[in-house]
This record gives sequence, structure tokens and C-alpha cells, in this order.
Amino acid sequence: MKRLDAVIVGGGIIGLMSAWRAQQRGLNVLVLERERVGAGASTVAAGVLAPEPEADGMGPLSLAAARLWPGIAAQLGDVGFTQCGSLVLSFDGAPQAEGPWLDAEQCHELEPGISPECAGAVLLEEDAQVDPRLVVSALAERLGDAVRTGATVVDLDAKAATLDDGTRIAAERVVLAAGAWSALGLASGLPVKPVKGQVVRFQGPPPTTRIIQSEGIYVVPRPTGETIVGATVEEVGFDTTVTDEATAEVLPPAIRAVPAVADLQLVEAVAGVRPGSADERPLLGDWDGILVASGHFRNGILLSSVTAEFVGATLAGERPPPETAGFEPRRPQA
Repeated sequence: MKRLDAVIVGGGIIGLMSAWRAQQRGLNVLVLERERVGAGASTVAAGVLAPEPEADGMGPLSLAAARLWPGIAAQLGDVGFTQCGSLVLSFDGAPQAEGPWLDAEQCHELEPGISPECAGAVLLEEDAQVDPRLVVSALAERLGDAVRTGATVVDLDAKAATLDDGTRIAAERVVLAAGAWSALGLASGLPVKPVKGQVVRFQGPPPTTRIIQSEGIYVVPRPTGETIVGATVEEVGFDTTVTDEATAEVLPPAIRAVPAVADLQLVEAVAGVRPGSADERPLLGDWDGILVASGHFRNGILLSSVTAEFVGATLAGERPPPETAGFEPRRPQA
């Protein structure tokens, strides 16, 4: 068998997209996933693509990621990509984000379904969304036999991944993209922590055409009739139990923002575990010879595009996107 250029640990959107970009560069890669593809945070996420140009230390990276998404969606096919924009509502008249301010009348002209209490909003026309479940499925289909599910990695070094049955899979490089599980016995000391998030999915007539953000939650309407409301932020380890308390936390502000949410049919409540870091910024780079792509916290879907470019370029010996500089895993963190 031809020697692997890289073995990638983790079959979420980061690992899959990185493998796809590496394959497009002619590299021979293998993705190892302990469960099914997207079993971690990827298929729980709402798929909001909302770059934050003013975010401390993250603006250029998130903008670079957003610019890549239209091309990725065009290549992958129907993955629910739409540049629908966002409205960030305010109930007291104070802008809750950086961007063009609309008064209450303008807001209701754009989105008649928002709360009559809305005093104004910031319009973010460049915001977009994608369906992460469709993205994961499309990537897995393109990678084919380069993805091995049910493969539990118990040990790593710079040149191989060892499975729980003792199989050692050697490669020129090892990439760790296992999300919140990246530091769980695989890369000792890697500053990644689990952060639970719960979302609620509904079906029915889309209550708005844009993503609505308000009071720490988002309402994401899809053209398919699905609406996603979320998400909690809970530091409770690797617990993925769905709780009534989470629904009670996110639904009232969602209904206040978009009253029609109350009339939608509940489909499911789901929970996942995101990979957090001390400074809430991703970890991209070397860790004891292992190439790490983790720590994306709440921005994993957005940043998967530029992270995959970083991984693919690094594996191919190319210069990675300049916006990915400064996110080395061993940087000082708060």
C-alpha cells in the first residue's frame, strides 16, 4: 500500500475538510473517526457563518474563512449555503454589534416577523449559513475509502496513530483534529477543554428570512422549513445529555425576538461538545511533532474553511494562509 502522507484523527468538519483539501493537492490521506462522521459538535451546530471583523485577534482569520465558503459550497453542491444576512436586535436602542444601524421601522420592513418590542438592529448583510450535516455528508462522500469510522485512536506520535486493537497506522505527518477530544490522552497538555452546547430544532414556515441574533441566542431559518434555536454554553465536561433547562434557557429569548417560533413544531433537542481554549481562539500548528487543528470553540463551522487550507498547505509544503499565523498551540494563553 502506498505510504500515507497524513493520517488525520477526527472525522468532524475540520478533519474531513482538511483531508479533502489535502487530497486536492494530490496527497494520500486517511481520516480516523471513532464513531460516525460528524458525531461530535459538527452535526449539532447551527452552521452560522458570521465573521467578526472587529473581534480581538480573530477578525482577519474569520474574514478569510468567510471568503472561502462560497467556493467550497459551489464545489460540494447543495449544502444549504445561503448568504442570508443577520439582524442583531436591540430592545433598548443600543447597538449590540458593529455594523449599519436600522431603526425599528426599517427592521420591521425587512423582517415583519420580529418582535414588536424591537427598538432597532444592526444589519450584517455578509453573514451566511450552511447546513453542517449536509457539508459533512458531502465531504465524506468525496473522501470515500479515505475515511475509516469505528477507529478509536488511543495513542499518537509524530509519525503514527495507534488504534485500540493495537494497529499502528504510520504516515509522514499526523494531524489531530478531534475537537474537544483532542487533549484526551492523545496530546498531553494540549490546552483544549470541552464546552457543551445545546440547540433546539423546529419545523414549519420559516419565521424570518435572515438569521436573528438577540440576547445571546440565534434563530436560524432554513429554506427547507427547519429553524434552529441555540445555543447554550456549559462547562460540564463531556456530558451530552439534553436537558429541559437548556430549552427553557434559549426558547424565551428566541420567542421574544421572533414570536412565531412559539408556533413551530419541535423536531429535536440536541447537545454537542465544542473544543474550547483558554483565549477562545483556535489552536493551529505543531505540538510535539503533531499538526494540531482544534480549539475552534463556537466558530468551528465558519473556520473549517481556512483551517483546512492551513492543514492542506502545511502538509503539502506550501505557505499557509497568512491569516492563520499567530495561533500556535504553545502561545501564551490567559
